[in-house]
Amino acid sequence: MLGSRMRGQTELLMAGSLRDLIPDDHVLARVDRVLDLSWLRAEVRHLYAADGAGRPGIDPEVAVRLMLAGFLLGIVHDRRLLREAQVNIAIRWFAGYGLHEALPDHSSLTRIRQRWGAELFRQIFTRTVRACVEARIARGEVVHIDATLIRADVAWESLGERHADAVLAQDDEAESQPPSHGTETARTARRRAERDGKQTGRYKKVCLTDPDATMATNARNRRLEPAYKQHTAVDDGFGVVLDVEVTTGQANEGDHVLPQVDAVAAATGTTVKVVTADQGYAYGKVYGGLEERGIDPVIPAKKEPIRSRVPLRRFRYDARHDILKCPMRRVLRPQRRVEHGRYFYSRATDCRRCPIRSDCLSKGRVNKAVVVSDHHPALLRARRRKERWSREDARLYQRHRWRSEGFHGEAKSWHGLARAVRRGLQNMRIQAFLTAAAVNLKRLAAALFALLGPWRGMSLLAMLARLLARTVAASIRTNDPHSPTVRREIVQQPHAAALPQRARPCRQGAAAHRLGLDRHRLRRR
Repeated sequence: MLGSRMRGQTELLMAGSLRDLIPDDHVLARVDRVLDLSWLRAEVRHLYAADGAGRPGIDPEVAVRLMLAGFLLGIVHDRRLLREAQVNIAIRWFAGYGLHEALPDHSSLTRIRQRWGAELFRQIFTRTVRACVEARIARGEVVHIDATLIRADVAWESLGERHADAVLAQDDEAESQPPSHGTETARTARRRAERDGKQTGRYKKVCLTDPDATMATNARNRRLEPAYKQHTAVDDGFGVVLDVEVTTGQANEGDHVLPQVDAVAAATGTTVKVVTADQGYAYGKVYGGLEERGIDPVIPAKKEPIRSRVPLRRFRYDARHDILKCPMRRVLRPQRRVEHGRYFYSRATDCRRCPIRSDCLSKGRVNKAVVVSDHHPALLRARRRKERWSREDARLYQRHRWRSEGFHGEAKSWHGLARAVRRGLQNMRIQAFLTAAAVNLKRLAAALFALLGPWRGMSLLAMLARLLARTVAASIRTNDPHSPTVRREIVQQPHAAALPQRARPCRQGAAAHRLGLDRHRLRRR
């Protein structure tokens, strides 16, 4: 008989909880077991009016749960998240709303982010790191560091040129001057504007709607795009994100690696032993800073760029006397300091009759000038080490590729990090912190889900009751002399005094032997 069912469903009464309708392996059900936001209310109390004054706001825990649910499910836009929560039972249950309760407006989440600030969301992320460390799925001894570009939420039509005001000012000045001189000045200004407007020029385009996003690219054969740069530190064990920071797209990776290593050590409470990174971090200041902290850098060093017929590698640095010797054994001494290094100059009399003068000196110079970084010996050690990497170094660098880059791929594919949701550096930081917190909660929930095994889906009281019952049953079997296992052990185990002196087993060895014998006989039965 062909069945039928009425689709009216006018009733709204149900017995039980919404949790009964959600599978145990659902991502929100897993994360709910490990998420603890009981501390949040006290942290944000000073940002609200006193009790009894004004209209009650949204519960802070509810707001964070709504945001985390969006990032866990890949719904990062507030409008779409609240629209999905209207019909999604899992989101309603995770946030603490019933079927008949009205959800907050999407603009409330925006006001909450503006009121709390990015540092509070950093605290939420740091709490997840501590939870992972306490659960022993993150140790912080081997750290993989990498950076990725995040496309800003702007249109190409909103890009302008930063030097346009200067060019217009020069044009106005040229118009006020005599025609002959003024025409030449305006032509020169336009030529300079055309040169600086190129991608490789000094003055690149700037975004008018989001000035914090700068033009950057991750490859030379790709065009510049308005973007932010996220610097991430990932643990080697289970891929837990230990630290996250967001800067403009033009920021140099080497300027942020050392502060990030210090932040990882402070968050985990352990000493970092090994740091891996790609060639974008191969700077002398990075190698030297890590060596000063007692950290082993597994970073492939770049080959020295050869811009002269006499490259820098042919010069020998004497750290004891703080001098530099050229290939012809002439001495260069430090005279002028620059950022992260010093200029070493030779004497003009030494270079006047040098046989390699034409190859060593550029046109118009009478002496040699060489820039040596402050940590040049550390850079040289890294280059020599790269030539004879051990298997362990190669293994760690291979894990760096799929740990750090794997997190960035996961965050961009499944958690909406491929593009900025809102404009401004602080909003981008909040997005990065929530994304990293969501990934850490996934890691922690997966570890707990695998540990529970057959106890999945049980409440805490049910698990404690079953564990207590097993403990009591095991105690009764051990103390009961009429138990088959204990009686068999009493009959078969000879007295220790009847054994020879050399054949007397120790207590641990005898216990292990009896345990193996009992398992074997029980298996045969």
